[in-house]
Amino acid sequence: MARIILTNDDGIHSLGLHALALALTKEGHDVTVAAPSSERSGWGAGVGTLDNGAEFEIQPYSIPNAPHVDAWGIDGPPAFCVLTAMLGTFGEPPELVISGSNDGANCGRGILHSGTIGAAMIAQNFGISGIAISQKRSGSRMLWETSGIIAAAATHWIMQAPRKTVLNINVPNKPIKQIRGVKWGRIAAFGTTKTSLEGNIPGKLKIVVSPRDVELKPDTDTALVDEGFISVTGLTGYRALVDASHEAPEAIEAFLRSTGGIGENP
Repeated sequence: MARIILTNDDGIHSLGLHALALALTKEGHDVTVAAPSSERSGWGAGVGTLDNGAEFEIQPYSIPNAPHVDAWGIDGPPAFCVLTAMLGTFGEPPELVISGSNDGANCGRGILHSGTIGAAMIAQNFGISGIAISQKRSGSRMLWETSGIIAAAATHWIMQAPRKTVLNINVPNKPIKQIRGVKWGRIAAFGTTKTSLEGNIPGKLKIVVSPRDVELKPDTDTALVDEGFISVTGLTGYRALVDASHEAPEAIEAFLRSTGGIGENP
């Protein structure tokens, strides 16, 4: 069984978070919940300001129907919540980070901004694995128990996988028996909805979320979850891209020398 830190970006009061806590503890995992005390969606992997001496609020929380689960609400984004666990705030650091279940899908290139996924990616920085789980909205009651079942299954697999494996899992809002299957999904160009802005500057800008009007390839994460499949995508964090940029240092130095801006007074 795994020692897990469970977080999200919807906040400690989220029913999706509670469903995962119940499902994972039922499977025998050692779960500690450390989640934002209020919604922190869209934070990506941001942790806030880490100045020396900075303080933040942390308070215990009781998860409904699971008072035995150690749970904390933290005044910080989800990646910071994971950071606190990795630095030993709750005892021995976790073996696995799970983030979710998010209220709404996290598909397409916009996942760069997702606090749910950012929290899972922090795991990779610390040499352990992470899982981000999101459940697509459908206009009807969210069936969070589906995400709980999938979280348990994904945990079983990832604990046997290489360290620093990170999965982004998107789940249709359906009973588990109505799920069509599980498929590997490429990151789509677009998510399940389209975001635009209206307004004037100076003044105010308003975010407008509307249905997506672009047809996507059937093997992409967005298309798969739209068709009733669970989409699974492996993710990796920042890494050096040598092949495409190896000429950059020489070119930049040559330009600076040509303008007398470098190497004149070593």
